[in-house]
This record gives sequence, C-alpha cells and structure tokens, in this order.
Amino acid sequence: MREYKDKNNLQKKPYYSDRFWVAPQIPKESVESDEVFAKDVESLKRNFEIKEAYIQRGQLVVYINPEDNLEVLKHLRDELAYNFLNELSAIDWLAQRGEFEIFYQLLSTSKRKRMRVKCFIKEKEPLKSVYTIYKSADWAEREMYDMFGVRVAGHYNLKRILMPDDWHGHPLRKSYPLHGDEQAQWYEIDKIFGKEYRDVIGPEERDSARVDESDTYNFARIRHEVPFGEEPSKEEVHTDYQEDEGVFLVKKLKKEDSKIVKERP
Repeated sequence: MREYKDKNNLQKKPYYSDRFWVAPQIPKESVESDEVFAKDVESLKRNFEIKEAYIQRGQLVVYINPEDNLEVLKHLRDELAYNFLNELSAIDWLAQRGEFEIFYQLLSTSKRKRMRVKCFIKEKEPLKSVYTIYKSADWAEREMYDMFGVRVAGHYNLKRILMPDDWHGHPLRKSYPLHGDEQAQWYEIDKIFGKEYRDVIGPEERDSARVDESDTYNFARIRHEVPFGEEPSKEEVHTDYQEDEGVFLVKKLKKEDSKIVKERP
C-alpha cells in the first residue's frame, strides 16, 4: 500500500475551525482542600519534580517530567497505595505545541481516591514502559503506539494491536485524514482477492452516513418484509411505507405514468 504523504496542518482545515463550540475548562481546586491528596503530593515532591498539581472533579491531577514516569508510578503503587491502573493513552497536541500529552489514570481502592499523572513528550521521544509496574499497561501501551505512534521503550511486544502490521500512519492523530488514506479503500480487496478484483468489487465505502436500502445484508431491517440477504423487488425498493407493520402508504410513479389534473373532480 502506498504511503500517504499529505498529512500536515490538517487542523487548519474547516472541520477543525472555531465553528465548533468549545466547553469552558472545568474549575481547578487547590490540593490543600483535600487532606489525603495533600499528603500524596507532599510525598511526591520529596522524591520527584512536580510541575503542577491540582484537584479537578474530585480527582488529583499531577504533571511530572516524562523521564520520571516509571519511578513515579512505582512510588505511587508501593508507597501511596495506588494499586490499579485504569487507563493510559495520549492526546495529540503536535500542531499546537509539537508534543503528545501522556496520561495515566490511577485508582487507590483502599483510599477510594482517583489520580491522573500527566507528562508531555516530543513526537519521536521514547517513553518508558510501565508494564513491569502495572500489568494492565500491556495492551494499552500497544494501542497508544498503534493509534498515535508513541514509542514505548522496554515493552516486550511493541507492535500494532488494532491496525494491520503494514498500515501506514496512526489513525487517532489529528493529522490523519478523517476517511483514512485514499489507498485504504483498496486494502482489504488487495489483501483478500488481489488487485485484479478492484474493477469487479469496487472501492470500500468509507462514508459512515451512507445507507443503501437495497443492501439487505447490512440494512436488513429497513424493509421489514425483506428477509436477510434476499434481493428486494423493484416495487419494494421504490415504494414508501409507514413505519408500523410496513403498511402501504405511497407508491412512487414514473414520470411518464404521471398526469396533471387541471380541475378538481
């Protein structure tokens, strides 16, 4: 599959303009407002450099240096009882600041507290794997590598987990085309049948809003009286029905069969 090249500055195109309403930021509270979080932050500051710390929606948010991520999470697990990693992933800020925002969502079941650890890394900057600390990071780090292209150093099996191994690009980057690479529409056809079947099958339909009422495999319930996979008759395709029980309502006529009534009978 040919590699797609034009992926720069797509945020500046219309679908990334300011016509979409942006919600205001959730208010931040001081760490001192929660006694448990205040002690946790104090413990972290004694051992690591903490760039920022605040409470948002009842959970602690802490920004750290990316090179300290492994040691910080180990300290949180062993010393501060954050024993569960719910989620980790990245946010694409490459167009705005040339960096990814990495976050780790943690839970302490004994304290009943949630915490989010964040850091920023450059596009090709490697990030230490935390799989040795939390086993739940295994597939999450692979997904982050697959979807964003974030390099995770030390992962025992860092390869794609959702996309095929020979796929070009990372679909969750904001610079990735919304409908994918123009060559992606032929990917499955080329792999399964071969390029000689392109004219026979045609390109993959990548418009998620398209509905074909004659397709009784993917849209079998549009015409309730048509069984799954059966070819609908022309009358069924070109006839409008009420929603309840498929009652006949209007039959569309061909132009040559129609007539204009000049006077009301």
